[in-house]
Amino acid sequence: MKSAVETLNPTRVRLSIEVPFEELKDSLDAAYKKINQQVTVKGFRKGKIPARVIDQRFGRGAVLEEAVNDALPKFYTEAVNEAEIDVLGQPEVDITELKDGETLNFTAEVDVRPAIEIPDYSGIEVEVDAVEVSDEDVDKAVTELRERFASTSPVERAAEDGDVITIDLEAKVEGEVLEDGVASGVSYTIGSGELLDGIDDAVKGLEAGGEATFTSELKGGSAAGKEAEVTVKVTQVAARELPELDDEFAQLASEFDTLDELRADSRKRLENMKQYDQATQAQERVLEKLLELVEVPVPEKLLEDEINTRKHNLEHHQLGQMGLDLEKYLEIQGKSAEEFDTETKDAAVKGIKTQFVLDELVKREKLNVNQEELTEHLMRRAASSGMSPDQFAQAVVEGGQVPLLVGEVARGKALAVVVEAATVKDTNGEVVDLDDDEDETAAAPAEDASAASEDTPAEAEEKTEG
Repeated sequence: MKSAVETLNPTRVRLSIEVPFEELKDSLDAAYKKINQQVTVKGFRKGKIPARVIDQRFGRGAVLEEAVNDALPKFYTEAVNEAEIDVLGQPEVDITELKDGETLNFTAEVDVRPAIEIPDYSGIEVEVDAVEVSDEDVDKAVTELRERFASTSPVERAAEDGDVITIDLEAKVEGEVLEDGVASGVSYTIGSGELLDGIDDAVKGLEAGGEATFTSELKGGSAAGKEAEVTVKVTQVAARELPELDDEFAQLASEFDTLDELRADSRKRLENMKQYDQATQAQERVLEKLLELVEVPVPEKLLEDEINTRKHNLEHHQLGQMGLDLEKYLEIQGKSAEEFDTETKDAAVKGIKTQFVLDELVKREKLNVNQEELTEHLMRRAASSGMSPDQFAQAVVEGGQVPLLVGEVARGKALAVVVEAATVKDTNGEVVDLDDDEDETAAAPAEDASAASEDTPAEAEEKTEG
């Protein structure tokens, strides 16, 4: 076999491959064997039909076609390995010449990972939010905890903001009661915004036994997105009573003996959260600066596939679970279809460029992933997917997606190298030390990056999660 590589552009090549006919012998033998098992000829036992009879009865062309289909992937792979090119996706193959007994010539056009030069990134500087926790932040956290321990007791008065009411609901669309539009004994806190738009105004002022009718757009169910006439009947009004803010509450709601200790712990937790957010923000901004420094050509086919995959996952997974279609989603977001397309393309381009650049850094810095790092990453991914670690690990292995996770960890480590070399200051002008936070956040931006591989990242992630 002989092969040659022609560079069509920085992200696409054409392989021209010549195969002497004698190298097709194994594929020809396999073709005759396969056809032997599929056909019957009077006078011959199944599987024992001579090649010359198959040629006469079914045509030499059928045998050649079967043999070529069997041989092409093998010779294509050999040519790719010989040329040492990093291909992306499937090739477009064209058989240019097939002479029985003489030669097989074909071309294969395929996208390739572009060559990338990583410049000096040590001069990158970014600014992030300062870690500041105010007394008001602590008050809010303690108040939220206090509300979790609130008790309720029925009252004989009109419903007010903050009351917990028990209600029956009936929704009609175009005068017809929906099959899934009736509910009884629903508990609802007035002002929480957890049910239908307009329900708060409808129920406020009602006592137990009172009812009201209002119009609202349904958020889910069989008539999601449609205007409905909703009748709500209040069956009980209960007032929420918050516990006193004292040491007794601290002992009830936490492991601490005093309210001061509880507040101090709340402050520490808020600081940790803000430090995590700060580290993530630093990584995102350093990554943006890094991408600005590097020229990264994007393969058109890979970009097209990635855009289509992102749209598919949004429409058929995320929006489908919410009972929305794309048109309704865009209306809620206040975006036009053109704006959505532009944003999706920009996100896909950024994702692909991110992976290309970080993968190049992984090679340049000779970064490896050990079992402990992979396990920790798997645990984080499992938690974010809503699956148990065992379930997620099984799905990853069965889907052949272990290399995907290894790549995510490696890219996270590559980004951490760049962040460590960068200068990060907060809005107060203070240099930020991210060493304590890097282990927890290193993979975050890299996980969101598009995977420029035979499976696009969204496809690979869908396999992993599904």
